[in-house]
Amino acid sequence: MLDISPDGFTLDGRPLRLLSGALHYFRSRPEQWPQRLGMLRALGLNTVETYVPWNLHEPRPGSYDFDGIADLGAFLDLSAAAGLHAIVRPSPYICAEWENGGLPWWLSADPALRLRTADPRYLAHVDRWYDRLIPLIAERQTSRGGNVLMVQIENEYGSFGTDHDYLRHLAEGLRARGIDVPLFTSDGPEDFFLTGGALPEHLATVNFGSRGAEAFRELRAHQPKSPPFCMEFWNGWFDHWGERHTVRPAEDAAGALREILDQGGSVNLYMAHGGTNFGTWAGANTADPRTGAGYQPTVTSYDYDAPIDERGAPTAKFWAFRELLAAHTDGPLPEPEPLPAPLPLTRLELTESLPLADAVGALSTGAVRSPTPPRFEELGLEHGLALYRTTVPGPRRAYPLTVQGLADRARVELDGRLLAVLERDAEHPPVEFAVPGAESELTLLVESMGRVNYGAGLGDRKGLGAVLHTQQQLHRWTVEPMPLRDGTPGLLPWAGSAAPEALTGPAFHRACFDLAEPADTYLALPGWTKGYAWINGVLLGRYWDRGPQRTLYLPWPLLRAGRNELVLLELDGSTGRTAELRPEPDLG
Repeated sequence: MLDISPDGFTLDGRPLRLLSGALHYFRSRPEQWPQRLGMLRALGLNTVETYVPWNLHEPRPGSYDFDGIADLGAFLDLSAAAGLHAIVRPSPYICAEWENGGLPWWLSADPALRLRTADPRYLAHVDRWYDRLIPLIAERQTSRGGNVLMVQIENEYGSFGTDHDYLRHLAEGLRARGIDVPLFTSDGPEDFFLTGGALPEHLATVNFGSRGAEAFRELRAHQPKSPPFCMEFWNGWFDHWGERHTVRPAEDAAGALREILDQGGSVNLYMAHGGTNFGTWAGANTADPRTGAGYQPTVTSYDYDAPIDERGAPTAKFWAFRELLAAHTDGPLPEPEPLPAPLPLTRLELTESLPLADAVGALSTGAVRSPTPPRFEELGLEHGLALYRTTVPGPRRAYPLTVQGLADRARVELDGRLLAVLERDAEHPPVEFAVPGAESELTLLVESMGRVNYGAGLGDRKGLGAVLHTQQQLHRWTVEPMPLRDGTPGLLPWAGSAAPEALTGPAFHRACFDLAEPADTYLALPGWTKGYAWINGVLLGRYWDRGPQRTLYLPWPLLRAGRNELVLLELDGSTGRTAELRPEPDLG
């Protein structure tokens, strides 16, 4: 068992400094987990830390998924086989720049439900989820011969609230379901974070990227019994669409890590290996987390400028950290396992195209009629597109169009003519239209991006609020919800598809290509604007020429020897007709 004193940790009576690295099982493919775990050992770490995203595992109420990238049990077993202890941070909220901070989208279908509080409606969902999840973790604790050393109660709660009844409900629920290893909280190293998010009866840890001595002094002032432990040492950072790619020099990050180690602290590198936000799992932030204003969606890559890059290769930061960590480990460190060479540069011709308008019937989960525009959550739609239609009576002169509560992007057309592309929280030129005849059809093709994962914007609802023509609300809407997920290309009616150059507007495009053997590669889309990419039916993620990310990591397990299929959904129109598989990434 792990024992805790103000000076540090002991495991089965022997001193243990926790040298941990964050590696999220859900951000790489299962076939790659052994290599990634081996890289942690080669870096000089003795522990792996992972979050557990509730929304990945319970996509619909009472429907659970623990297969593929969701196989938490297999990941923990592999980490034990690799000789690593494990720290598990099992939700309900994880942040992690992950969709909705890990909270299921369907919780927000009830706007009265209060997330991350002792609201009985919310706790009933948490308790049902914990009944399914926690026994899987409990059976792998060190107290039962496994490798799980510690379990988190809630994540950075001091950044959100002060409901200690809620925190204690979680802690008691973990104990009641068999967790007997130490429980902990993690928060920023300031008084309001620690007083809001920590519980005096449990271990408190702190999260920071620099000034370790100062952070540990603040922790000791508030929790004298807690040893110095940085649960998230931010050695890199994440990116938003339309912003600069973030890079932290290796020497700067190594200096901050040295300060933590010199203070006698335990540490968890966040991230040791970042990985990828596959599919639509990338979250979002807001420029003002206190109000939720200023929407900032996160890119598909979660490389994080980590010591182990998105492909699993060592970086300059890896070698700088390894030199420091080697002084705190027993015996020589294993060498990193060499990775096979990536695919050489390959150009792919997209020879088939299908207008989105011709695929609506195949993709829609069923038309919904409503007096006012329903939100995605009311439509049962987690992410993707929704085509909103209404008629505007006329004749009438030109008046301004107002779209309230847009989340997150809308292509606005009148009688098939593009009026504007609107984005959430962005300034736009005024949009006006007249109705010359008896009526006109107004359509808004609405795309959801990531749900906010931090701050007051948590519980983000997608779709539209009211739509007004001058001061008048427009009613009588018909909506076609279209999920975008793994398997979507298999629903498309490709028969009779057009040549790419014949299309304008949103459309699917397809390329088929042959490979002798699978290998890692990076998908580049020069000339393409904004959309989604699938490889062999698996949704890689979003692309956007706004950058900074210019290539999507395509891991070898998603490819196969022989015939492969690439499908793009281009939303804004493209000047490109080809894609490229490149041997190097371009993250901006």
